[in-house]
Amino acid sequence: MNWKLIRNQKQLMLMSLPLLVYVFIFSYVPIWGWSMAFQNFKPARNFWQQEWVGFKHFQFLFSDDTFLRVLRNTLAMSVINMVLGFITAIGLAVLLNEVKNKLFKRSIQTISYLPHFLSWIIVTGIVATSLSIEDGIVNDVLMRLGLIESPILWLSEGKYFWGIVGATHVWKEVGWNTIIYLAAIASIDPSLYEAADMDGANRYQKMWYITLPGMRPIIVILLIMNLGWILEAGFELQYLLGNGLVMDWSETIDIFVLKYGLRQGNYSLATAAGMFKTVVAITLIFIANRIAKRLGEERLI
Repeated sequence: MNWKLIRNQKQLMLMSLPLLVYVFIFSYVPIWGWSMAFQNFKPARNFWQQEWVGFKHFQFLFSDDTFLRVLRNTLAMSVINMVLGFITAIGLAVLLNEVKNKLFKRSIQTISYLPHFLSWIIVTGIVATSLSIEDGIVNDVLMRLGLIESPILWLSEGKYFWGIVGATHVWKEVGWNTIIYLAAIASIDPSLYEAADMDGANRYQKMWYITLPGMRPIIVILLIMNLGWILEAGFELQYLLGNGLVMDWSETIDIFVLKYGLRQGNYSLATAAGMFKTVVAITLIFIANRIAKRLGEERLI
């Protein structure tokens, strides 16, 4: 360890100390609670009085049809959100980069990222109202266009739920996610576009051969980071829009943990489910980072 460098940067070290303490207290100390996953945890007993059961709760999870269904829902909605999020954010960033009118470009940017600042409570209210069978704008527009003959119960049929979640995430986050891609585009050397103009490249060729390759390092890093959240399909949207009719499609791991941990008091099973989610996330990050290294791309670690 270079102690001389540390002494020269002691002011920076002291400034970082509160953040390190915060991370240690709220991110590392709670890991002690993972021990509940290997116990029949009873709140009235202290640590030494708990009954240790090994991997009993993990065995139950992977043999339980409910958890397997919840895992399917979580993975499906996470993949949908991630794919749609990447495609729409990259597409919007590339299109905005081609807009020459600065006023129009800034207006579109502002309008697109405003939903990011809305809470999920407000967003779910807007979605539920828009999809209402009585005065919902979605049914009204589709009927006026002749695409459907009668209103559809969007929130009462499970086959529509994943699509609704994906579309809602795109509407709320696409503008905010676009910002980082626009920053990546701004860092591309303008001389590349000038050289392409001299070679007779059209706008689409410059987008394909200059803009997108220039964004690739950022795309790879964000992809690695998003893989770590592959089991984080969300909680608020699914919990607030979900109901008994679509429960088989809407319930995620977070809702499963809430149901068993708080409602039924099975803290050990809930901890096991949460621990499984964290371990999978860390594993996927390292795998994606290793693949990026082998392909010669930017790495997170």
